[in-house]
Amino acid sequence: MIEAGDRVMVCLSGGKDSYTLLDILLLLQKSAPIQFEILAVNLDQKQPNFPAQVLPNYLDQRAIPYRIVEEDTYGIVKRVIPEGKTMCGLCSRLRRGILYRVATEEGATKIALGHHRDDIIETLFLNLFHAGKLEAMPPKLLSDDQQHLVIRPLAYCPESDIQAYANLRQFPLIPCTLCGSQQTSQRLQIKRMLQSWEAATPGRLESIFRSLQNIELSQLADLKLFDFAGLATQDPIPQPQETASELP
Repeated sequence: MIEAGDRVMVCLSGGKDSYTLLDILLLLQKSAPIQFEILAVNLDQKQPNFPAQVLPNYLDQRAIPYRIVEEDTYGIVKRVIPEGKTMCGLCSRLRRGILYRVATEEGATKIALGHHRDDIIETLFLNLFHAGKLEAMPPKLLSDDQQHLVIRPLAYCPESDIQAYANLRQFPLIPCTLCGSQQTSQRLQIKRMLQSWEAATPGRLESIFRSLQNIELSQLADLKLFDFAGLATQDPIPQPQETASELP
C-alpha cells in the first residue's frame, strides 16, 4: 500500500480507528526498509462542543506534522437532512470531497483511512440490503477521477483488536456527534446484527471477510462480469474405433 517516497495523508478524526492507524504507521515509518512521509489531517466539521485543542495538543506533543482543516459540514448536514434521517451519506460525501482537495494541496500521494475489517463487512451488508448490490470497501482504491489513491491499512484488522490497542495506548478519544449519535442508523443496525452472529458462531465475520477475497463470478448472476450467454456444452471427444486387427 505504501511505496518509497510516498507522502501519506493520514485522516485523523479523533476516534480509536484513526488514532490506531496513525500510531501504527508512525511505528512502521521507523522500521520499514523504505522512506515515506506522514501528514496527519483533521477535518474540523464545526460540531457543537467539539474539543478543538485535543488533537493539536496530542500531535504537538508527539511532534507529528499535521494540518487542521475547518469546514462547517455539520451545519450543512443538519440543514439539509430532515430530523431523524440518517446523516452519514451526505456527511461522508462532503468529507471525501474536502479531503481529496486537501490531498492535492499537500501533494499527498496516498490518503490513508482508518476503516477496519468490520467496517468493510458492514458496508457489504448495507449495500446488499439497501442498494441491491455486492459492494464493500477495498483495501486500496483509485478515486473516480483517477487522481487519488486511497489506502486502508487496517482493512484486515478486527475492530476488537483495534479497541484493545486503543485502550492500551490510552488515546484522547473524541466522540462523533453526527453518525455516532444516531442510534437508529442502518449501519448501527447492521453492526448489531453482525455482532449477534459472531456471538452465536465465533469466526463468522472472518469467514464473511474471506469470501470477499474468494469470488466465483460464474456462480453469481452479473451479466457484465461473466458471459453467461456465451456458455455452451462441448462436443464429445471422438473415441478411437477398434480395427479388426486389434480385436482379440
